[in-house]
Amino acid sequence: MGSNRCIKNLLKLICLLQENSENDNCLEDGCSKPFLGPNINNSCYNTRVITIYTKNGTLLSTSFREDGILYTSSFFRVEKVMDDCVNLQILRAIDDRYIATNNFITVKIKCICAVKCVVDTIT
Repeated sequence: MGSNRCIKNLLKLICLLQENSENDNCLEDGCSKPFLGPNINNSCYNTRVITIYTKNGTLLSTSFREDGILYTSSFFRVEKVMDDCVNLQILRAIDDRYIATNNFITVKIKCICAVKCVVDTIT
């Protein structure tokens, strides 16, 4: 998996940032505040929204069902990075917001060519 070490390290970093945003230090001001991205309301963002491009250059999209309605999304939250795969929570884009769903997919890291960070948000 040597050729995708940088992708795996990036996914691990994103996961670590998200984990560190879920603690009492979010109430702090200044350099020690571990939130993601700029924030004017003093609450910590807990999600770095990403999109993923596959080895053949296509945007990874997946379908999921919520409340009986079929949706498609290409927006994800990194949940867990394992040895050779990553578990992603599927996010729904509604206007300028991203909503966490109860749907997850697992992707082999070797299948990922690029990761695009979209925005930091609260899900």
